[in-house]
Amino acid sequence: MIDATKGMTSQDVNIFSLATRKGKGVVILMNKWDLMEKETMTSKKIEEEIKHKIAPFTDVPILFISATEKLRIHKAIEETIDVFDRRQQKIQTSKLNEIMLKEILNYPAPMFRGNAVTIKYIMQLPVVVPSFTFFSNHPDEVKEPYRNFLENKLRSHFNFKGVPVRLFFRKK
Repeated sequence: MIDATKGMTSQDVNIFSLATRKGKGVVILMNKWDLMEKETMTSKKIEEEIKHKIAPFTDVPILFISATEKLRIHKAIEETIDVFDRRQQKIQTSKLNEIMLKEILNYPAPMFRGNAVTIKYIMQLPVVVPSFTFFSNHPDEVKEPYRNFLENKLRSHFNFKGVPVRLFFRKK
């Protein structure tokens, strides 16, 4: 919960990064929204500022609430329950491979020393934090931009909004 009159402080960013490192689901609540002077697109501007500060994990629900005015309190609770449910979801390996291997085929991993880096198989690990293992011929050569691409595709296809996702690459 962030004080809307002060904005997102460095301590808020530290708490956010700690929560994501620990694999916790996150919903950002901007409290005291009733005290803010609003112009056209104020919430959109503030949302963009927050996403800039918390990058690269920007797929987080941001709600503007007021505890004293009881503004959007029920929406905050509903969103929190949704994030909890998304964090608990388990994806079948067959469905995961069917969707993600098509994405990988459309946008393959960059070459490594003239050899193609191929991802052959994907599975979700049976742990609390949504974690996925990608089996590849050169797992150490999958660089950060391609990891981000894979994470974004997982998020878009399986709705992991507000949930940290971990990716692991193993030799196959």
